[in-house]
Amino acid sequence: MALINRSTSQGSTAMSATARQREGYTHDVVVGRHKITADEPENQGGQDLGPSPQELLSAALASCTAVTMEMYAKRKGWNIEGLEVEARYSPAERGCPTRFEVVMRMPERLTEEQVERLQVIAAKCPVHRTLEGEVAFDERVEQS
Repeated sequence: MALINRSTSQGSTAMSATARQREGYTHDVVVGRHKITADEPENQGGQDLGPSPQELLSAALASCTAVTMEMYAKRKGWNIEGLEVEARYSPAERGCPTRFEVVMRMPERLTEEQVERLQVIAAKCPVHRTLEGEVAFDERVEQS
């Protein structure tokens, strides 16, 4: 099971999720009060009972980008109904950077200035900033 804790550490909010194996590659992931299933596709040995961890990364980027743009548009009083964000990536090959492709489909009624501003704001979503920033891992094993 996955558990998300939002604890404040040095003025920031830490997020966490816990994955617990259900069967094979199928895992129950608990994030706060939410439970999702992660799995691998059948051609990778899974049962395809949920998105793969790689797909969840794309989902995090797409949804964060969309929400960030929507929050900004709401503050500005802009109608962006129909906005759609698609994020995809392929895992990096050795020696190459991971490349993300983000496609923002915006309503035609928006002005060029609004579109440009929303594109700038999109790159400020927390997931985007995390992925483009330096990442450090603190890993440990606990046994019980």
